[in-house]
Amino acid sequence: MQHRSETTIQDIADHARVSKSTVSRVLNNSTAVNEDKRTAVLEAMKTLGFEPNLAARSLAGGRSMTLGVLTQNIGSPFYDALAQGVIRGLAGTGYSPLFVDGQWQQTTETESIRTLIGRRVDGLLLIGGDVPVDQLNELRERLPTIVVARELVGWENQCIHVDNVQAGYAATKHLINHGHQRIALLRGIKEHPDATQRFEGYVKALTEAGIEFDSELIYQGDFSGQSGVMAVNSLISRGIHFSAIFAANDMVAFGARLALSRHGLRVPEDISLVGFDDQAESAFATPPLTTMKQPAVEMGTAAAQALVKLIHNEQYELASLPVELQIRESVAKLR
Repeated sequence: MQHRSETTIQDIADHARVSKSTVSRVLNNSTAVNEDKRTAVLEAMKTLGFEPNLAARSLAGGRSMTLGVLTQNIGSPFYDALAQGVIRGLAGTGYSPLFVDGQWQQTTETESIRTLIGRRVDGLLLIGGDVPVDQLNELRERLPTIVVARELVGWENQCIHVDNVQAGYAATKHLINHGHQRIALLRGIKEHPDATQRFEGYVKALTEAGIEFDSELIYQGDFSGQSGVMAVNSLISRGIHFSAIFAANDMVAFGARLALSRHGLRVPEDISLVGFDDQAESAFATPPLTTMKQPAVEMGTAAAQALVKLIHNEQYELASLPVELQIRESVAKLR
């Protein structure tokens, strides 16, 4: 047996009685290879003690076999679920994800993308973020790129997202259907597309029901649990009357729930509460949280699979995914 560091693609080709290009295709998992030849190549690699590493694959097909993934908040439940979906989508493809964090800062995002390009990734998967469309257009001229959780005009079939306007409308309408009119909206990050579109859906539901919009019921925060605590404290200290809360996400809802409890207010007996995302803990909160379920894992999986196909010029289709209301015990009829 040859030492693996001395084994070359030519050695494998000779042993398997195939061409070097066939070995390269098996290494790269790039195009269809006759199953008998693929088996012969894999057996030759095993016999010769050859394990394909990234460098070998790169030499074989001019690819690094890595995909750059820009996320926004590593550790947050929503972005963690998306990342898990990406990992699931890449299983068996030979590609490995390289994650960087944009931290909801445009300059950080741009730097992170530059870092990924410097690592010679084969494609980019950009989750959320605020990079201007003209920069993204330039980017996709250089590298295969898929955008997740963001709706972009002219990027049809290269972005996957949910309808946040409709989701904001559905959450608000659920509260209105339970008799609530004084509905506090705890918004996410200012100018963030998700927060802006959910606000639009909130206003649409109020208008349709003939409920007058009151800016005092809007708290401009972010997507953290602490923001939920501060929002409720602010509303109560200012003497703003409300009977229900639509929170920017489940983390904000958890913070709001804690603050309400500290003020002696019960959910849902005194205040009804709706979140967004349906993170795993939401079903086990006290009480279990009514929330809008985002298909985060599914979006990550679909985007990763689409990016691999885009790199290989194969056909694929990306469609927006539905957000579903998960009805639990945190909403009650207004008494």
